[in-house]
Amino acid sequence: MDLQAITADLHARPEKIPAAVAEKIDGARDRYEHIFVAYGDCGTSGELDRVLEERGVKRLPGAHCYDFLAGRDSYQQMQDDEPGTFYLTDFLAQHFQRLVIEILGIDRHPELLEMYFGNYTRLVYLAQTDSDELTELARAAADRLGLRFERVFTGMGEMVPALDAAMQEALWRS
Repeated sequence: MDLQAITADLHARPEKIPAAVAEKIDGARDRYEHIFVAYGDCGTSGELDRVLEERGVKRLPGAHCYDFLAGRDSYQQMQDDEPGTFYLTDFLAQHFQRLVIEILGIDRHPELLEMYFGNYTRLVYLAQTDSDELTELARAAADRLGLRFERVFTGMGEMVPALDAAMQEALWRS
């Protein structure tokens, strides 16, 4: 199995995600018999699924990584309990400054912080690893945003079973 990534910066421009994923798929067709996208919809409003359907490629279930990392039911319960929740993954905790503060322009325009995060009340760190360092980075992110901090250990959630199922299906079709 090989992993091809698109830039995480595209989460700030989700309309560009489908084309970026399509380019990766189209560029890999001649080298791989089976392709699976380990990506959620991530704000593409179904456009990613349309692109994947056109190419006969499946993806992880869920609207975004929070959905499949926490598990659909757990994520939905967290949302129902407190809709004003901002989520971080290990990756987002590591790259919070660049992917949240800088991309959203908060570093240059601090007044945007209230505009973006004024309706949030908590930050939930969906921890995939048991890392004190990442937990502290996530806690610092919550402090930076002025949000109450919670940590939920998810491991890889529903991602590994979905990848295993895709691998089994690929082997079965071979």
